[in-house]
Amino acid sequence: MKTRTLAFLLTALAAATASANDWPHWRGPNGNGVSGETELPIRWSTTENVHWKLDLPGRSGATPIITGDRVFVNVTDGDAIELWAVDRRTGGVLWTTHLGDGNERLMKGNRANPSPVTDGESLWVMSGHGLLRRFDLDGNEIWVRDIQRDHGAWGLLWGYGSSPVLHDDSLYVQVLHGFYTDDPSYVLRIDTETGRTLWRTERPTRAIRESPDSYTTPAVVATESGFELVVTGGDVVTGHDLASGRELWRLEGMNPRNRRDYRMVASPVVEGDIVVAPTRVRPLTVLRAGGRGDVTESHRMWTTDSGPDVPTPVTDGTYLYVVRDNGVVHCFDLRTGEEIYGRQRLRNGSYSASLVLADGNIYATSEDGVTSVFRAGPEFELLAENDLEGYTLSSPAIVDGQIFLRTDFALWAIGQPRE
Repeated sequence: MKTRTLAFLLTALAAATASANDWPHWRGPNGNGVSGETELPIRWSTTENVHWKLDLPGRSGATPIITGDRVFVNVTDGDAIELWAVDRRTGGVLWTTHLGDGNERLMKGNRANPSPVTDGESLWVMSGHGLLRRFDLDGNEIWVRDIQRDHGAWGLLWGYGSSPVLHDDSLYVQVLHGFYTDDPSYVLRIDTETGRTLWRTERPTRAIRESPDSYTTPAVVATESGFELVVTGGDVVTGHDLASGRELWRLEGMNPRNRRDYRMVASPVVEGDIVVAPTRVRPLTVLRAGGRGDVTESHRMWTTDSGPDVPTPVTDGTYLYVVRDNGVVHCFDLRTGEEIYGRQRLRNGSYSASLVLADGNIYATSEDGVTSVFRAGPEFELLAENDLEGYTLSSPAIVDGQIFLRTDFALWAIGQPRE
């Protein structure tokens, strides 16, 4: 009976988060960086295999979000933060709207880093200033919330970078901070229709100085007892009841030396009831959700010191693929932690964009705009290195046979769209 229940919840999770032919969330239709698309481009350049290129006035770390024939992308133009709607077929700008002023450079990112999310009818967009808005797909604003005004000023060292998570009729928003504030960290559940806060759960930890800060995005996991929200940051991983926000379980040990600078950037990855939880390189921890109380020993499956700092990993259900910030690739057995291969190197550079898996291949994009394509599976095989010659923090988005990549001053559609 439990196996049937979990299978039903996994089916429901896919139905709740995925729309056919869409990339509705920064991690794709299932929230895990995996696409079911096939026959995708493997090789391209600034002149080869480009369907269109749209010039942009400024950078953002946000990933392009796609529903139907519309691409939505956060754009900065000097002091201004904007949202652009782009025709997926032609690259023409359909409309733009102003999200606010006061953009500023924050280390690599800026105030436009959170990615939008869509259900195919509405679009929800968070700015780095805490303004959360709902639009229809024609750019008409339906409501706006000021999260900082309602729940207190944020205190992250490098600005806010988490994206809202959509599940059924609710958005889940985390605010994990501590460098510039003594106010508690918290998680919100917000009604998608009205923007009203349905619950606010404080999330205390013993993390110190910069270590309470988290730039991760939560994930929804299906367990035998129901759906849970997985939140990483502040030296711990926690699971929360979706209906009430109540903390169900907690895993310690994500900052074993109690360092003061252990902010988290790479987000949790979910496969079934397995959660992959990166921290600041070491330890990356793999655990099973669904426990209760302190699950540090009971539900931790394995750990490794060969985790990433910034790029979120990806899994095909059998293997876990990790690209570290310096471009070194590791592959692990997802369930046992056995290293299948390690220390394979991509093009030299820094890597911040998260990994995407599609058509049996892994796409890894460096900050220099080079997307390396290597084969998924137990043997490392580098297939291509594709240079778009522009600074890149954003992760790729994949829809209808095309790959959408965002560099600092351009949005690129790679490959021809399917009819």
